[in-house]
Amino acid sequence: MNGTSANQTTMGSGGTIATRALGLATVLVAAWLLWSGLYKPLLLALGAFSCALVIYVSFRMHLFEYSVFTLRFGWRLIGFWGWLGKEAVKSSLLVSRIVLSPRLPISPTVTELDAASQHPVDLATLGNSITLTPGTLTLRIRDGRLTVHALTSEVADDLLDGEMNRRVARLRED
Repeated sequence: MNGTSANQTTMGSGGTIATRALGLATVLVAAWLLWSGLYKPLLLALGAFSCALVIYVSFRMHLFEYSVFTLRFGWRLIGFWGWLGKEAVKSSLLVSRIVLSPRLPISPTVTELDAASQHPVDLATLGNSITLTPGTLTLRIRDGRLTVHALTSEVADDLLDGEMNRRVARLRED
């Protein structure tokens, strides 16, 4: 052994496992305190228990061993959120138009999409981004392929065009 404990192993640019766990704990506690707004002893204890449980489950899932926290909060991520918000609004308007149409012009389609990046964080981000846009739902992610249900074939074609796929793959670039 080189004197480094198992939970202090360096995991690349994201720091050690302990550093990552502490970072997640800090974010969870801050979010709990900010959003709760109630600082009674029982609620504080329940909040601390909830945060500790999330850290424990994350550790058991080996979440800290992967570079889950590699999406740095930079301009690229903020730009992606803005683009995703715009796409969500466009999709919402499209779905509203379809639902309010007397003919209900839907053509439900299930399609498969090859992810541009095979990193687990990128796959999860792509799947969640697809599901966040109205009219699409990620059904399964397996071996770098996403199975997606779309409300219309046009929406499926737009998804297969790959703009979202490319943007997600660029998020972790340096």
